Amino acid sequence: MKITVIGTGYVGLVSGACFSEFGHTVTCVDKDADKIQRLLNGEIPIYEPGLDGLVARNSAEKRLLFTTDLKAAMDGAEAVFIAVGTPSRRGDGHADLQYVFAAVEELAAFIKSYTVIITKSTVPVGTGAEIKNRLQGLLDEKLYDVASNPEFLREGAAIEDFMRPDRVVVGVDSDAAKKVMNALYRPLFLNETPILFTNLETAEITKYAANAFLATKISFINEMADLCEKVGADVQQVSKGIGLDKRIGNKFLHAGPGFGGSCFPKDTRALVHSADTYGVPMRIVRSVVDVNEKRKIAMAERVITACNGSVEGKRIAVLGLTFKPNTDDMRESPSLDIIPALQKHGAVVHAHDPKGMSEAKEMLEDVTFYDDPYGPLKDADALVIITEWNQFRALDLKRVHSLMNKPVLVDFRNIYSKADMAAEGFDYIGIGRGK
Repeated sequence: MKITVIGTGYVGLVSGACFSEFGHTVTCVDKDADKIQRLLNGEIPIYEPGLDGLVARNSAEKRLLFTTDLKAAMDGAEAVFIAVGTPSRRGDGHADLQYVFAAVEELAAFIKSYTVIITKSTVPVGTGAEIKNRLQGLLDEKLYDVASNPEFLREGAAIEDFMRPDRVVVGVDSDAAKKVMNALYRPLFLNETPILFTNLETAEITKYAANAFLATKISFINEMADLCEKVGADVQQVSKGIGLDKRIGNKFLHAGPGFGGSCFPKDTRALVHSADTYGVPMRIVRSVVDVNEKRKIAMAERVITACNGSVEGKRIAVLGLTFKPNTDDMRESPSLDIIPALQKHGAVVHAHDPKGMSEAKEMLEDVTFYDDPYGPLKDADALVIITEWNQFRALDLKRVHSLMNKPVLVDFRNIYSKADMAAEGFDYIGIGRGK
């Protein structure tokens, strides 16, 4: 099949590359001419393990194309995916759909034969219906159907998630659209991947419900960690104890500094706003949002406490800036709250991240960056681990100790053992691991 993908951000680029790997001919379109030129030159604008090889292979086979020309991209396309950004709208937190609707109205002029218009972007319930409303008068109803096909990609494991998903959710309102979507996902159908067909509204809510539930698990275990600290319990053992229950599962039960990234913060806020619009209060999800926002700010206080109540003039080493490992994504990372809060209290911050420093330099002021994890440690009064990159799990602890002014380690990801750190002479502070 011939497919058009509008938007070459994280979702659009990964989806386009993976569909081309399925054997479809995919043209990715973006208004950013510089980004398209970089892609044509073989440069990948985001870090995602394995994506560079996937793009290179399918580009060489002429199955994956890049252009700024939407008209040319739409010529003969049987399906067009809208994969543009839906950031939180300032003021109310609702998803900003201006880019989605602009793409729909622009592509309508180039549809000459039956085409399925598919939202891949995360959009609130009712978006598919609104797209239909906006197309009235612009396009003959016989020439199109609207579908919803939300993505469930984990940054750092997106290709595996696309190629071997737990499920594929597709919202359609016609048999013709269902037939096209079946053809798009035929390789997964042959592998007996569960493909759930629903109406548009159900598919749209499913995406938000999934992210909100996972975010709830994170905030839940973070609150349990706070209780563990007060009573002398170990949150890691609590997590294991409840995660072994198959009804609960062990995923997203790792205590830490709060969730970040491009999905959970944005989508939980948007779900709360959408529910309010329909007069349905989302009390649990609203609490999840509130708990998470307060937690990220509170993490700085833990560092200050570890430094005997003051970081004024002290050198704080930070390892890990991205919201999670195996990505360069800094969006709503806990580091963006923790570091400025420490600086506000007079801390001098030195930092390293394996992949996120280019982005971090645009978002954090007055931070000294280093190309290796030991650079920030020289004469440091405390080391703070914010992101659990594998590189940080095997640091030379004797070297770390020798470099630091004071051997204080605040481990927001619990990647080290209390006993091991005590044996190495560190004053170690984890999350939810007793008094």
